[in-house]
Amino acid sequence: MAAALLGTTGAAGLTIPAAAQPTTHPVSTGANAAAAPGDGLALTPPMGFNNWNSTHCRAEFNEAMVKDIADIFVTKGLKEAGYQYVNLDDCWALPQRDADGKLVPDPERFPNGIKAVADYVHSKGLKFDIYTSAGTKTCNSAGFPGALGHERSDAQQFADWGVDYLKYDNCNNQGVDAKQRYLAMRDALQATGRPIVYSICEWGQNKPWEWAADVGQLWRTTGDISDSWGSMLSIAKKNLPLTPYAGPGHWNDPDMLEVGNGGMTPTEYRSHFSLWSIMAAPLLIGTDLRKATPETYEILGNREVIAVDQDGLGKQGQVLSSGGGGWVIAKELAGGDRAVALFNETDRPRHIATTAAALGLPEADGYQLRDLWEHRSYNTAGDVAATVPAHGTALFRVSADRRWAAYPPAVELGTDAAALAEAGTTAQVATVVTDLGRTPARQVSVRLTGPDGWRVEATSPTRATTLPTGRKLTTRWQVTAPAGTPAGAYELKVSADYRSPRGTRATAQLPAPVHVVVAPPSGTSYASDLPWLSAVNGWGPVEKDTSVGENAAGDGHPITIGGTVHAKGLGVHAPSEVTYYTGGRCTSFTAQVGVDDEEDAAGTVAFEVWADGEKVASTGTLTNADPATTVTAALGGATTVRLVTTDAGDDVTSDHGDWAEAAFSC
Repeated sequence: MAAALLGTTGAAGLTIPAAAQPTTHPVSTGANAAAAPGDGLALTPPMGFNNWNSTHCRAEFNEAMVKDIADIFVTKGLKEAGYQYVNLDDCWALPQRDADGKLVPDPERFPNGIKAVADYVHSKGLKFDIYTSAGTKTCNSAGFPGALGHERSDAQQFADWGVDYLKYDNCNNQGVDAKQRYLAMRDALQATGRPIVYSICEWGQNKPWEWAADVGQLWRTTGDISDSWGSMLSIAKKNLPLTPYAGPGHWNDPDMLEVGNGGMTPTEYRSHFSLWSIMAAPLLIGTDLRKATPETYEILGNREVIAVDQDGLGKQGQVLSSGGGGWVIAKELAGGDRAVALFNETDRPRHIATTAAALGLPEADGYQLRDLWEHRSYNTAGDVAATVPAHGTALFRVSADRRWAAYPPAVELGTDAAALAEAGTTAQVATVVTDLGRTPARQVSVRLTGPDGWRVEATSPTRATTLPTGRKLTTRWQVTAPAGTPAGAYELKVSADYRSPRGTRATAQLPAPVHVVVAPPSGTSYASDLPWLSAVNGWGPVEKDTSVGENAAGDGHPITIGGTVHAKGLGVHAPSEVTYYTGGRCTSFTAQVGVDDEEDAAGTVAFEVWADGEKVASTGTLTNADPATTVTAALGGATTVRLVTTDAGDDVTSDHGDWAEAAFSC
């Protein structure tokens, strides 16, 4: 597959501080990362496993699981790929300390004690991690003992057990100053004489990136991640502007990986892994590797992507542009190469581009463009571009390689395929093949295929003898979904075959998703009774006619705002977007909106209605002290309508929002 050339992998855009958004300047080449600390710990971002995202406190979290993970690291090649830490999260201890104030491992989960497990992990050539909180109790509702006031004793226990890494959480901290409580544990760890990587998990509440470089080796920059696109995207956006604070021995930590847990698509998981790698984030596997699919192992074990994360220069990727949901994120690498992620946060394919000059590479006749997901190299005249699938990321390594002519030219595939089509109607589609290479693409042939039974016919040429640098082959097609095709998502596929001047064959492919849609019926329809085109939620799924509840589907409660119960509506958690097809047939939308009563006063949300990309209604910031607010929006015959819920600009804290009585008039 040619790179656009394509990696196999919408919310509101991020406001980047000016210092972190050189949209018209190349990547800086100076050594701006701080020098590595003298302890020599975590000179590259830690890589390993943490059980929390897959097991929480369930019984399956036990000694056997930990040993199995250590075995899998070795047998599946993850150790060789760079993963080394095996982490126990919350629930490993009994709720009470012993008579001497010592922590007591749960004898059912860990019948041989913690040291025996650590010794087993060490016997595999791996390192062992443990968890506690900078409070009187840990974060689990069962209330396991935290380390506040017990720092020296607990740190010595950890050292005696052979702990190599401590995750230090933020619950039940009794209001003690953050710096004070995290410094206390730092000093306690250092007093043991054992080198222990110190992970500060205070959720970014006190901006640890500004003060913790001499306290720990990594610090959480956000709240907890969940296994959803909305959560992953929100966290990435918070972490991306913090580029200046990362470097060898001190890393921004946007939380653990969710890859393989089932809440996102393979394309979204590749984006997750790509973004964490270009952000030089710790790579802590959060899925139960005993149950992982080959595709999950393929993502987690991609050594070319891991090499971007583990690059010895230690720089976090820098945002070059982010307009319209198309992101260019570049990272300077040791030796002078650049890694670049072209990331598409939107729900449609998008052309995203930059240049070698913008990446900070020297002027050259040609460049090598290495696709890190397809593991293939191409030549480019300097353009780095891709039509990136919805929620996808194309990840490249770009170098001023004098051998560039040995590789076939990079080509980009594009399409204006209508994302929406009603069954039985004919849509006009154009495909475009563009030569990005310094050398011409020869014997170019393009194809467009659809699902079985769909009619796809070319109405203009599908071949070109040669495409010089920058030239395009544009082909027009007629595409018809059979009458009676059920509403839902389908996929067209664009493919182009071509040859390099040396005769090397290459193929580029691009998926082009299309939704078969049905317009709402005449009259008034509740949103919860209509199919949506897409739904993105910050925590758990969007719920119909209940609140969002917790992380599992169907666990919500009756929608309740200000004490009033509503039978109909959508339960969401910020940041959230729910998109509907209205087909130009609807005139207005109404809803009663607010923070659901199931949450405390910490929740703050704001609601927006967008019609064909234009904001047509919005609220101010709402809390659960506010009664339901009426939202009315004139739709003006829009084709699509998006219902957007934001965190009101103050970060996500139990932001459960309700679109009560949400209805379209058509």
